[in-house]
Formats: sequence, structure tokens, C-alpha cells
Amino acid sequence: MKQLWARLRTLIAGLSPRERGLMTVAGGITLVLLGYLMVVRPVLAAQRSAELRVAAAEDQLLAVRRLRTDLDEVQARLSSVEQRIGRGPRGNIFTLLETLAGRSAVKVESMEPQTSLSSERYRETKVEVVLKSVTLGQAVNYLHQIESAEQVLSVKSLRIRTRRDDSKLLDVTFTVSSFEPLS
Repeated sequence: MKQLWARLRTLIAGLSPRERGLMTVAGGITLVLLGYLMVVRPVLAAQRSAELRVAAAEDQLLAVRRLRTDLDEVQARLSSVEQRIGRGPRGNIFTLLETLAGRSAVKVESMEPQTSLSSERYRETKVEVVLKSVTLGQAVNYLHQIESAEQVLSVKSLRIRTRRDDSKLLDVTFTVSSFEPLS
């Protein structure tokens, strides 16, 4: 290593003052460029990377807050429904649907029990209801009666078709569920 420094000193000593000045400027530019490439540029890249990670984390935090709000809302609605099921009246869903049909001036064509999934806490009773030749007003009134009944009823599916013989009348098929606590 000492020999290398000695050669370098001899080489520099043999240069003219103008060449030494140019070499000093070139060495300074090289040091500045190396300093930029080895220190400044990595620091700037790390700063940009940190800014991107912060932005992503803030977006994730916003999404989590929205999900939390949605979860709280769903849990409140679920709690309300569970309270209605727990304190609501119990009875035969077929009888209730017939009574509500009478109030709505609708003649029920058929009511067929459907299979339903079991739950740990609730028994679900499903019924498919078929209405033939009803007006839109009658169908809406009947569905409203079902949704606003004291016993918790839920319309799960709904199919409405206009009749070929009279376009003012409808054939309506829907499934209604009722829930009762198991305990």
C-alpha cells in the first residue's frame, strides 16, 4: 500500500500546476458524485419508501375504520333482530301468512314448506308462497304486511311475472322465513 501511495505522489509531483488543478477538480467531482450515489440517493430512496408505506398504512387504517363502522352497524341490526325474535310472538307461520293474506285481500294459491339450514341458536321455518292473478298493489300490500308483522318474518326470495292472459295481473312466488329460539 505504501508503494502505491509513493507512486501516486511521484505521479502528482510530475504534473504541471494546471494539471494538478484539473485533477483536484475531477477528484472533487468524483467525491461529490460518490457521496451522492452512496449517501444522498439511498437516503432519498428510503424517505420515499417510508412515505409510500405511511400512505399505504393510512389507507389501510381508513379501510379498517370503515369496516369497523360497518361491523358495528351489522351487529346493532343483528342484536335488534335477535331481541325481536326473543320477545316476539310465536306461532304457526302458515296460519299467520293466511291471516295476513286475508288482511291484504289476496288469495294464496299454495304454501309449501321448504328445507332450511339449522343453526345452533335458532330454528328457521321456510315456506314458499304462490299467488296467482294479483295486482301489484295487492302483492306490495301483502309483502308489507309480512315484513311488518310482530312475529319476525323475512322474505328471502321473490319472483314476479306478468300474466299472459292479463298484463295488469301478476303471478308472485316468494319464500318467507320465520325464526324461533331453540332454548
